[in-house]
Formats: sequence, structure tokens, C-alpha cells
Amino acid sequence: MLKKSSLVLWGVVLFVAWNSLILFFLWTRPQSFSDHSHLTEEVIRLAEDAELELERQKDILQQISRYSALWSRKKANEAKMHHMLDAASAQPSTAVSLPRRRQVSADAILPVVVIACDRSTVRRCLDKLLHYRPSKTRFPIIVSQDCGHEETARVIASYGDAIMHIKQPNLSDIPVPTDHRKFQGYYKIARHYHWALSQVFRTFKYQAAIVVEDDLEVAPDFFEYFQAAFPLLLMDPTLWCISAWNDNGKEQMVDAAHPELLYRTDFFPGLGWLLLADLWDELEPKWPKAFWDDWMRQPEQRQSRSCIRPEVSRTMTFGRKGVSHGQFFDQYLKFIKLNDRFVPFTQMDLSYLKKNEYEHSFLARVYNAPELRVEELQGNQHRELGTVRVQYTTRDSFKAFAKALGVMDDLKSGVPRAGYRGIVSFLYRGRRVYLAPPSDWTGYDPSWS
Repeated sequence: MLKKSSLVLWGVVLFVAWNSLILFFLWTRPQSFSDHSHLTEEVIRLAEDAELELERQKDILQQISRYSALWSRKKANEAKMHHMLDAASAQPSTAVSLPRRRQVSADAILPVVVIACDRSTVRRCLDKLLHYRPSKTRFPIIVSQDCGHEETARVIASYGDAIMHIKQPNLSDIPVPTDHRKFQGYYKIARHYHWALSQVFRTFKYQAAIVVEDDLEVAPDFFEYFQAAFPLLLMDPTLWCISAWNDNGKEQMVDAAHPELLYRTDFFPGLGWLLLADLWDELEPKWPKAFWDDWMRQPEQRQSRSCIRPEVSRTMTFGRKGVSHGQFFDQYLKFIKLNDRFVPFTQMDLSYLKKNEYEHSFLARVYNAPELRVEELQGNQHRELGTVRVQYTTRDSFKAFAKALGVMDDLKSGVPRAGYRGIVSFLYRGRRVYLAPPSDWTGYDPSWS
């Protein structure tokens, strides 16, 4: 209504303006009776010109009116569409029961968060990250330092603007139960992780992040691997992390000739892993006071979700000294094979790792493999069979077979390290072996720990 009134007013203004011009012309003419006939002709000509101009203005006014109506209808339709979309998005999702995810671009920035404390050897970690990093823009490096260790701080500062250095402000001791006094370090690590991830996702507002610790060395294709696997994490709600680590990644237990092999695993590996901001939204309110990695492995947090992990690890640890005082390092961790060949993962089709496709092919390979006893494997018998399967049925049989074959035998909430649906894949004396439960497996038993 307001627009129509404006159009009418504009027409009146034009009419008055042209008539004023005519009057002005008449008033300013010299008074000469001999010029009456010429004056009449000019008035008539001026009136005709005015009539033509008014017709043109009328056409313009009609166009304005027409396009205004079209614009109004367009705006109304857009408002109606937004209303419909808002109403649709408000409906509860029935596609999956897992937490809903926000929309994140496959080209999102993936910062690398280095969790540091008092190891000046963080230089080894940072040098490799910077050496292999393909893009400073896509993969900014953020070093989050706890402990207030001055020598380590100087090492980190020496990299200048190649990295970002943030410092945990709370360095106080944490009150712990009397029987946990020797675990003070684990409490501080959990507090540091909470602070560092909150900085990344809350303060810097990144949509995803790769987490490494200051005693990890990365492989040449570390960034390539995460860049290629990231879209899988976005599209498959049954995944909750991408990990660079194989818990059974000793050199003699992996197929180093095929570093492109990737798997799903129900065990949270850590030691170089990618998570989404959505997962932090879920975990932050209930983040534990200590032992955060084992807490992640509990059913309440995992919610039947899996991670992607490689055949050959894309990280290795060189930090023997730490809160665990070298536990497992001399017997196990220092023997992990670090991949040394660049695999162009971004040029490969990784869709086979999506849950339905993976289970169809992987389970068929496992349960079509001939079954052998541990003793036959140890005796190097039936080499002609190639890939084989060793079946376990109880917690004790799993631990006995795992120990006999060199596989890590500990279980967390019933889940074996690197296992998927209870199946652990590895090499034994150069042949592929699947340590697997029966084919009618129905789920993990949390009492197997």
C-alpha cells in the first residue's frame, strides 16, 4: 500500500512540474502583440512535448509498479521457503540414532594440535610436521604447552610464526584420591587435553583437529592420509575418529609392501588422531579427570562407533620417558614400524571403508579363510593355505592365543587392540592371520578386561 501511494505522489509531482514549466515560459516572454501567433505555436509545441514526456514517465511508473509486484512475490516465496525449511529441520531425525553432526566442508582447515609439556625433544616432532606439511593454510600447527618448562618453551618459540604457541594457564597440582597420588601426571594430562581442545574448538572455532603428542614422529604421507580420510569421517556417522596408529604395528606383524591398506577398528587408538568439533561438543561436558584415553574406550563414549586405522602406522613414538615411566616402550612401542613410503591416498577411492561396504567384504574374507590352530601356525604348517583364521571363544582363549602369536593381549571394555567386531588382523611369519570370534558373534562383553 505504501508503494502504491508513492507512485501516485510521483505522478502528481511530474504533472505539476510540467505545468509549472509552461507557466514559467509564458511569464518570461516579452509582451509583443505582433508575436501572438508565434507564441501560440510554441505553447502548443511545448504542450505536445510535455504530453510525450508524461507518456514516457507513465511507462516508467508502470514498469516500476510491475517489477515491484514481482519483487514482492519473490520475497514472499523466499520467506515461505525458509519457513518450510525451518519447519523440516525442526523435525526429529530418524536416519541414525547417533549424535547429529553440523555441516562441515571436506576442504575445512585441519589444525594439528601438538600436546607438549617438558620435552625439549618436541623439536623432532615439529621438524617432521613442518617438513611434510603441504600447506600452512590447510594445516596450521598449534603447540599447546603445559608444565611451564622454560627450555621446552624456548624450543617452541624458536619456530616463530611457522607455528602457534599457546600455554596452559593452570599449572597447579590437582587434588586426587590418596591411592591415586602416583597418577597425578595422568590428571594433569587430562586437564591439559580439556583446555587445549577447548581452545581449538571454542576459542579458535575450528571444525576439526588432528591431535598428536610431543613425542610422536610422523610419516611422509601423514597429512595426505588425514586429508583423504577426512571426508569419510564427515559422511559416515558410525565413525568417530581417524587414527594414524596400529596397535599391532610391529615391523614383523605388518605388510610393509602394502602401506595403502586401511581398516576399521572398534578400539580407540589415539597416538595421532582426527576428531570433529561435534565430537568435542559431546565429550567436553563429561570429560574425565584422568585416564582420558581409556575413558574414550568405554561403551558410554564409543557408542558402537569405529575409527579408521592404517596397516602401517603413520606415527611412531620416541618418548620413552613420560608419566608411564617407559611402560611397554622397551618391549613394544619402540618396535612399531613407521611408514616410509608416500601413498597418494587422495587419489584413491576409500568408500570401501564405509560400514556396510566394509563389513560385506571384510567379514567374507575373514570367515572364508580356513581355520588353523595356534600350534599349527607356530609349527609353520599348511603354508599352502595362505590367509588363515584362528578362532577364540572366551576371554582366556583370546589372551592365550594373542600372547602366543605376539599380538597385544589386553582388552578395554572387551575390545581388543586394533580389533573390529572382535577380529584382529596381523601378519605371523609372513602370512595374514585373523584372530577372530565365531561368525555368530553378537557383541563385546565389557567384563572381558
